[in-house]
Amino acid sequence: MRARLLLAAAALTAFGGSLVGGFHLDDYAIFSGASRSPFGWPHPLTQFLTWLNYQLAGRDAIWYHAVNLLLHVGAVLLAYECLRRILPATAAGLAAGIFAVHPLQAEAVDYISARVAMVVAILAFAAMLAWLVGRRWVAMAFAALLLAEIPAPMRAYAYAGGALRFLRLFMFPWGFTIAPDIREPVWLSLAAAVAIVGVAAWRWRKFSMKSRLTWLLVGLLLLIPGTGPNPAAVFAFSAAAGLLLARIPGRAAGIAMVVIFAAIGVSRTYVWMSDERLWREAVRRAPELVEPKIQLAKSLRAADALDLLNRTRQQAPYNAEIPAQIGKVLLDEQQYESAVDELSRAVALDPRNALAFNNRGVALAALGQFPAAAADFNQALVLDPHLAEARENLKRLAVR
Repeated sequence: MRARLLLAAAALTAFGGSLVGGFHLDDYAIFSGASRSPFGWPHPLTQFLTWLNYQLAGRDAIWYHAVNLLLHVGAVLLAYECLRRILPATAAGLAAGIFAVHPLQAEAVDYISARVAMVVAILAFAAMLAWLVGRRWVAMAFAALLLAEIPAPMRAYAYAGGALRFLRLFMFPWGFTIAPDIREPVWLSLAAAVAIVGVAAWRWRKFSMKSRLTWLLVGLLLLIPGTGPNPAAVFAFSAAAGLLLARIPGRAAGIAMVVIFAAIGVSRTYVWMSDERLWREAVRRAPELVEPKIQLAKSLRAADALDLLNRTRQQAPYNAEIPAQIGKVLLDEQQYESAVDELSRAVALDPRNALAFNNRGVALAALGQFPAAAADFNQALVLDPHLAEARENLKRLAVR
């Protein structure tokens, strides 16, 4: 019990600051009509959990972050139960400690929409634990739930360009960003994967049959999920790290490693507490990418945002999101004619941008051009029937 309490405390220490964080990116889709249904695909369990979250918490971010934090603690405890059955006691404790606090876990904990990664990890660990204790049918049931939660076909992001980056961040957790500019050649990642498999094959004969089946499952966890944060892969690497650290006499080195990872985990959560910090970091890490600059502009003052967006337009003149965001800034500043010009440029570049149509409709309505505004709101709803903002704007227009 003491080990479990320590692990839970370590996880809360590293990522507890997420409770004062806000919403990011896809999190806002929670409040659209599509996300208010308890059933959805391709992540039915996560969809139901988010729907329940919405029913109980509305738009209060702290409760969404609390659920993510509880999911992480649950994953940590399940991971420990698996690890202590396949590793020596010291190695299992160190591996579980690393898994609990490693900064690679920050995105899954701090980003509400990334909770699917933790749901998948919990199902995977539950299936593994059931298998290890001899409950084969229970393991198969959890595996079936796991397959229902994973979109098919899975995209092998980790092995198609990001595997070496993931491994580097695990060993040397520095250089994190929400929008990495991955340029590692595919062949290099594949070579690394072949090398890891080769080492495992070399040691294969020294494993018992139970160990072989278990480590086969651990290897499969590296593929789940294929994109985004991957607690299951952190589990696999943590197990390997625990075994290596346990070979060092005494526990000082292992404990020091866990403490260092926890401190970096705290710093990652601090970055995730603020949109501006999150996207400034992304722009700094990948200055050639356009999307981080657009996202950063959303958290800046109007003058700074317009300056950044105009400079970004020179970099990507045909990116529809740039005039769409410029138009939104101008709309908020009540510069309606200029907003219409920019938003018209946005819909010309991307006629499927429902939000740009909606925002242009708001600007047109402010200019008294009500028929044109109604047409834009209707077009926004054709493109995205769940865009509640457009529906509300259309209702307000009908009252005039």
